[in-house]
Amino acid sequence: MNEPIPGNVLFESLRDKDAIILASNARITAGVAEGIFRAANDLDSAVIFEIARSECNVNGGYTGMVPSEYAEAIMGAAEEIGFDVWALHADHITLKKGTPEDIAETGKLIDAQIDAGFTSFAIDASYLFDHQGGNLREELAQNIDVTTELAKHIESQMRGKPFGLEVEVGEIGKKDAHGQVVTTPEEAVTFVKALNENDVFPQVLAIANGASHGNVYDEHGNMIEQVSIDILQTKAVARALRENHLDVRIAQHGITGTPRELIRSVFPRGDIIKGNVATFWQNLVLDLYKVYQPELYGDIHDWTLEEYRPKNPGMADNEVFGKNVKYAIRQFRERINDVDEETVDAIEALSYGEALVFLKAFGSKGTASIVRKTL
Repeated sequence: MNEPIPGNVLFESLRDKDAIILASNARITAGVAEGIFRAANDLDSAVIFEIARSECNVNGGYTGMVPSEYAEAIMGAAEEIGFDVWALHADHITLKKGTPEDIAETGKLIDAQIDAGFTSFAIDASYLFDHQGGNLREELAQNIDVTTELAKHIESQMRGKPFGLEVEVGEIGKKDAHGQVVTTPEEAVTFVKALNENDVFPQVLAIANGASHGNVYDEHGNMIEQVSIDILQTKAVARALRENHLDVRIAQHGITGTPRELIRSVFPRGDIIKGNVATFWQNLVLDLYKVYQPELYGDIHDWTLEEYRPKNPGMADNEVFGKNVKYAIRQFRERINDVDEETVDAIEALSYGEALVFLKAFGSKGTASIVRKTL
């Protein structure tokens, strides 16, 4: 099989190259994974497939998939297309409490991911921020400690095998009274230096820079473009990391809705090494279902509104649906997996075309060959 390669090989091979690695979340897998792999193959582009704890865990998450099921689906698509330069990334291994029980449960998930063949991991302890701390190091102390403990757990369980490591400072999409909270250069440097002192050496850092996960809506509930990513702040963080001789580059989360021409023209390739695209692929599949599987789409639509309209009083139906339809994936998983071949072929064709556009915007053509030279 064309099994995933260690994430650190991709990150280290392509650090400071004029390219961003496309990291796709195929939470509805069939057709999407094949289309992306085919585009990557045609453009000789290294890619990453990822899935977050909330959607795929030992209990199935909101997709109903355990890690081995997602891994098997993506590996099967790689084998079908015959593509070899890709990593399988456990995205947002999130902890919100940081208690011994929370850490132990997270360790069990990591063990399942490693057994399934994941080759890269994103520890997200960004919620563990002490607002009463006296200085930055004190404010970040719990994030540092928990990230260190879990990184060492991964290292131990991988038994000497290399792996990619992403860590997170600054909660993605967090807002306060002044608007979006953004990571400062000082926060990033303090965080990574502390991890390095603990013998933890991530290759990638997720930061809060104005992005938000999923679809973005205006006050009327209409989906809008995401243009809130703070490019100047992102460059400032990356510059501070370089100036402090820290071999870490940025993971850009929340790209769904960002115009591709904006990505191509203003995203700082080289500063940003990994670009996450998740909800975009879900939207693509659901839009296609409207024509190819109208009954299934209608049932998904109605179930989502029935379940989540009462929990979101005053919110427009478009927004209620767009923000919560992901929870319908588990509910309708059997029917989603049973759609006919014509539907899957159409999903693959659309995913192929859209992936070509992302890969072009990310400047990643030819990156697979660069990685192969280091293997």
